[in-house]
Amino acid sequence: MPFSSRRGGNWAQSILPSSNPKSKVPRKGRRRTLLKDFIFSNFFFVGLLISLLLFLAILIRYGVPKPISSHFRTRSSRFRKSFTRKPLFGESGNGSTALFGGSATVDLTTKDLYDKIEFLDVDGGAWKQGWSVTYRGNEWDNEKLKIFVVPHSHNDPGWKLTVEEYYDRQSRHILDTIVETLNKDSRRKFIWEEMSYLERWWRDPNTTDETKETFINLVKNGQLEIVGGGWVMNDEANSHYFAIIEQIAEGNMWLNDTIGFVPKNNWAIDPFGYSSTMAYLLRRMGFDNMLIQRTHYEVKKELAWHKNLEYVWRQSWDAEETTDIFVHMMPFYSYDIPHTCGPEPAICCQFDFARMEGFSYENCPWGPSPEEITQDNVQERALMLLDQYRKKSTLYRTNTLLVPLGDDFRYINAQEAEAQFRNYQRLFDYINSNPSLNAEAKFGTLEDYFVMLREEAERINYTSPGEVGSGLVEGFPSLSGDFFTYADRQQDYWSGYYVSRPFFKAVDRVLEQTLRATEIMVALTLGFCRRAHCEKFAMAFSYKLTAARRNLALFQHHDGVTGTAKDHVVKDYGTRMHTSLQDLQIFMSKGIEPLLGIRYDKLDQSPSQFEPAIARSKYDAQPLHKVISLHDGTYHSVVFYNPLEQTREEVVMVVVDRPDVTVVDTNMSCVQSQISPELQYDNSKIFTGKHRVYWKVLVPAMGLETYYIGNGFVGCEKAKPAKLKLFSKASSVTCPSPYSCGKIEGDVVEIENQHQKLTFNVRYGLLQKVTLVNSSPNIINEEIGMYDSSGGAYLFRPSGEAQPIIEGDGLMLISEGPLLHEVFSYPKTAWEKSPISHSTRIYTGESAVQGLVIEKEYHVELTNRDFNNREMIVRYKTDIDSKKVFYSDLNGFQMSRRETYDKIPLQGNYYPMPSLAFIQGSNGRRFSVHSRQALGVASLQNGWLEIMLDRRLVKDDGRGLGQGVMDNRVMNVVFHLTVETNISAISNSVSSSFPRNPSLLSHRVGSHLNYPLLAFISKKSQELSAMPLPPRSFSPLATSLPCDLHIVNFKVPKPLKFLQQPPESPRFVLILNRQHYDSSYCRKARSSQCTRLADNPVSLFSMFKDLTVLKAKATSLNLLHEDPEIIGFTEQFADLAQEGHVSISPMEIQAYRLELRPQQ
Repeated sequence: MPFSSRRGGNWAQSILPSSNPKSKVPRKGRRRTLLKDFIFSNFFFVGLLISLLLFLAILIRYGVPKPISSHFRTRSSRFRKSFTRKPLFGESGNGSTALFGGSATVDLTTKDLYDKIEFLDVDGGAWKQGWSVTYRGNEWDNEKLKIFVVPHSHNDPGWKLTVEEYYDRQSRHILDTIVETLNKDSRRKFIWEEMSYLERWWRDPNTTDETKETFINLVKNGQLEIVGGGWVMNDEANSHYFAIIEQIAEGNMWLNDTIGFVPKNNWAIDPFGYSSTMAYLLRRMGFDNMLIQRTHYEVKKELAWHKNLEYVWRQSWDAEETTDIFVHMMPFYSYDIPHTCGPEPAICCQFDFARMEGFSYENCPWGPSPEEITQDNVQERALMLLDQYRKKSTLYRTNTLLVPLGDDFRYINAQEAEAQFRNYQRLFDYINSNPSLNAEAKFGTLEDYFVMLREEAERINYTSPGEVGSGLVEGFPSLSGDFFTYADRQQDYWSGYYVSRPFFKAVDRVLEQTLRATEIMVALTLGFCRRAHCEKFAMAFSYKLTAARRNLALFQHHDGVTGTAKDHVVKDYGTRMHTSLQDLQIFMSKGIEPLLGIRYDKLDQSPSQFEPAIARSKYDAQPLHKVISLHDGTYHSVVFYNPLEQTREEVVMVVVDRPDVTVVDTNMSCVQSQISPELQYDNSKIFTGKHRVYWKVLVPAMGLETYYIGNGFVGCEKAKPAKLKLFSKASSVTCPSPYSCGKIEGDVVEIENQHQKLTFNVRYGLLQKVTLVNSSPNIINEEIGMYDSSGGAYLFRPSGEAQPIIEGDGLMLISEGPLLHEVFSYPKTAWEKSPISHSTRIYTGESAVQGLVIEKEYHVELTNRDFNNREMIVRYKTDIDSKKVFYSDLNGFQMSRRETYDKIPLQGNYYPMPSLAFIQGSNGRRFSVHSRQALGVASLQNGWLEIMLDRRLVKDDGRGLGQGVMDNRVMNVVFHLTVETNISAISNSVSSSFPRNPSLLSHRVGSHLNYPLLAFISKKSQELSAMPLPPRSFSPLATSLPCDLHIVNFKVPKPLKFLQQPPESPRFVLILNRQHYDSSYCRKARSSQCTRLADNPVSLFSMFKDLTVLKAKATSLNLLHEDPEIIGFTEQFADLAQEGHVSISPMEIQAYRLELRPQQ
């Protein structure tokens, strides 16, 4: 112990002189002597007190000193500034305000920008989307222009080629080239983004250890910066926040483990629009800065005119500036070289030296081509380039300028790289050797640029009069909002990709929820079952678990989940996801056995006793229910896994081959059940001959519960057959046994449960009204239509408005039973085989969330040429006075206020809808549509909500893909609709510019839809004579979590290294999100299972049953930072976590590392 208190004490005693208390001296002298003796005798303590006072004085004057940190491995905190907290607008707890945001004070919102911009698409000349940029010439007299040219290569992990094809043909050569050319000259710099390619290159046998060491050294010395460092550069419209966190963490953790580098600057030049969720997640991962490019060209122009292209992005709910992150928005059309040096692409293209004669890239389309820089032309060319740099710099506030230098898959060989580096260095040398030019140019990284920019902003005040700004970095405006929908030119809006390839958008979310469920099961297995067999079983699965994480991460790429890749690339993505889905389901089928205590040994070797109730035969097939085959006197076990953090009461369904079945629970108690005929989407034969059995289950939070379905359970009532009613003028339908069938009479038909009554138009088979109990009817006219369109994978280009396609007198079937009421409609359309049929279901249940929703399932088949250049929509036309204002979610995390503008074409008023959209009137009535996959949404008329279901386009839309979207798959789209009325007064939602929150019920509906109960069925039937069995259930949590607290993930981040890490290390990670809800609606979600809220801290130490949390440590969302200041939190956050307390504000996502041990 080098700083032991004993050392200090012994040292002090050894040098102090002794004093004689009896010495005779005068009183004055005695006092002086006493004082002197006192000081000497307490020398150490007096010195300590003086030091302490000095230390406190320094603290008060200069603040808390920052630790000395390595530039390479740890984070610098030089960018962090302390700031005083601004007063909150409407500040209080979660439920105190109906407004989602309303707390943040900012200079700019994207809504204000849209209100102000006229969207006239004026031709600006050389800079077509801007204006003729000029400068006086004296702008750099006092502060010279500092130019950072940043070489980069944009490598799509799949687009026109698969990720492996791109790697083999291009990316591996680019990485080789970077190492070779940077190593020749220390002045050369480069940035790299995608870890999917870097990891592939790292394990390539052709990449030598010497090359890897050189690469690491280039990163260490600052020549090569890894920016973003995610597995991919993710899409921001369709990706769910769970998958975004996963893909960034996967890349960042691999990078840190392999190279020892943690990124702090994000680079997103190619996503088609930008979400504020991304800014939030990056801030909570410890990023300092971000760069974006693809925003609406009119928005760029408006921001550039006021020098607001660099700003601090703040979340709309954030009053304390804890979510602030600095943003650089590129000003021009593209990220290629012609559009990055300045406003005139014809000139900038002449400085793309890879377009010189002898290279494979196309010539400059504007005319003059680049030429080698020589002694003879260097002055002319340098001044021409500097003129562009100066013009570009006038669009920004500082005299520090960023100039990207690259394009897709550039720097593929040393010749190309040398042409760029050699010629630019000659230009830089000329500029830098002429002081009269007041400019300095050099190669740089993002880090070089942002460090210089912030240093300049500290010296010079760039704050505009009256600007709120940010305490993070002064001199720049603050902004809140998102950047959808993107338009790149001539009112071409990129709203088509919100829906393109919707089948695979759905698979993406199935893989996401299956991965999350498996992560939780792996963590529970390793936490609860500390037997060697369990650990061996989980470890053997580690490679497939890592592969599943990476396959989900790969699909988040901005040409993956977007549906904007070539057909064979889509197949590659789909096959990867399908493989991982199968792997995860096989693990869970086995994983339930040790958790239920069925068996522990040979789990990794022997086949499982269970199989998933729903499975897919191939990558592009619809999921199918396993048919349970029952013989007399036999039963099957059905195990339900609840991956959510609250106990769930829910009606479930399995398919059987006979109707006379009975259900009992794990305690052998009889369970009421309902039998209905299985339907198929074929109007000539709608009954399959199989049966659906429904019953109500109760499954503990994150736990397992077993039920038994069989034939011959004595003393239990058999499943009750549903009563059927039919309407069909086109053909006769034979009533299946053992059901009773009647005819639908009249023009309308109704179904109802304890909460609501639904009214349908019989002739068209469409919903008309929803009447809540003790309430007046709500008009919700369902309409199914199609657009004629000339767009492509990216662009939505409708030719006029959507036209209804449903004609009268189709087929309608009503099925009514004690647990479920269903209306099935196979409508008549202009086509012999209808492209759509649909079911509407309501469930019984006094207190269950499921009883409060209307379940809509649309079966869509745009699979033949009849539907070429058509886009299918469903539209709900309500009587809600919404004023064409609606709310759609961003990444399943937060809501954004949308307004339909007449000055923008129809396609520009479409927005992403990853999971939720709602409209609301001034009287508080709200209509919500929850989705389990990403789609596009609009509200084109007052009270309307329109969602696009699928699109089939023949032609390419001119954005590089080179094909249309013709590979449509048969698919089912599922929505959960809710109609709500407020229980307290609220402000007028139309006049408010802030987004509104979902209700607490809405949050729970979304969770149940996106994280469904998972069912596993025993492969073999058992004889009833083997009954009774011991109760088979597993309940890991001590109690359900508060119903506004969601477990984003509970996982073992490094499963491959689990057994190598000491047991006392924090090997588990828990990520929590506290959901912000609109309290003007029912507070407890009208559910008996919602008994508490997260208003008080939740104890991590007492969270689990039979499992002890020994230590808890707060960490960043990418699991790489433990300093709370780096991610925008206070020290109190870390202190509370160490004490085991989760005190989490609404909207926040927080991560904790845990050390777990089974209780003895």
